[in-house]
Amino acid sequence: MKSNMKRIVVGIILFMYSVIYSQNKDKNLFKGTESFTGKKYISAETDFRISQSNNEEKKAVANYNLGNSIYRQNQPGEAKYKFLNAVEVAKTKEEKHKAFHNLGNTLMLEENYSGAVEAYKNALRNNPSDDETRYNYALAKQKLKENPPKDDKEKKKDKDKEKEQQDKDKKEQEKKDQKDQDKKEKEDKGKEKDKKDSDKGKEDDKKKEGDDKKDKQDGDKKEDENGNPKPSGANKQQIENLLNAVNNAEKKIQDKVNAKKVKVAPSTNEKDW
Repeated sequence: MKSNMKRIVVGIILFMYSVIYSQNKDKNLFKGTESFTGKKYISAETDFRISQSNNEEKKAVANYNLGNSIYRQNQPGEAKYKFLNAVEVAKTKEEKHKAFHNLGNTLMLEENYSGAVEAYKNALRNNPSDDETRYNYALAKQKLKENPPKDDKEKKKDKDKEKEQQDKDKKEQEKKDQKDQDKKEKEDKGKEKDKKDSDKGKEDDKKKEGDDKKDKQDGDKKEDENGNPKPSGANKQQIENLLNAVNNAEKKIQDKVNAKKVKVAPSTNEKDW
């Protein structure tokens, strides 16, 4: 392809300068040619775009020059469409030959060898004596033989395989997303439960604190509702049992005292007169 690149450069310069002299009114075409010769391809592209839009008579030349400028910026894909435009509006065999030749070069870079073969073939139809085009045509046919295009069955098989892989990747992604969602929901429930337990614990602590405070207040109170002394640390049943025991003890003592009184009473013997 080094031979191709050399052919492109020489062809561009000779073709554009011949146009300049015949179309000296197109200043943008002239400036674009100067920029292209100085390897200022971006500036050349700008001028050639203006020339393309203004110079309707030489639209094929403008598209061809524009395609070359874009091609030199390593954008063969975009350049390809400019060469196609040049082919469509070309009026002479020379214009068609050059446009088809460079179109073939862009297709070779894209490894579209069948398209390149057709492009070089069309270029030779417009200029059969061009040795560079014949060389590129032979090279494209060799590449096509080494890399035959896939038939419809193989293309369909590759397409089905690609779709199968896409479906598999989609299912795996959905599965992963669902797993992440379940994990998040589980974490959220855990956080909610921990919050409820924490709130309940705080309520229990608050309630216990209130009960302890009340018990302390009741313990500090020295009298009951009737103003009687309130024993500390004893419940009602204990107090009743204690009172009963005291009453029983007092009763036993009283019974003993009464019994002694009966024993010591004086006798009343009658006296004889």
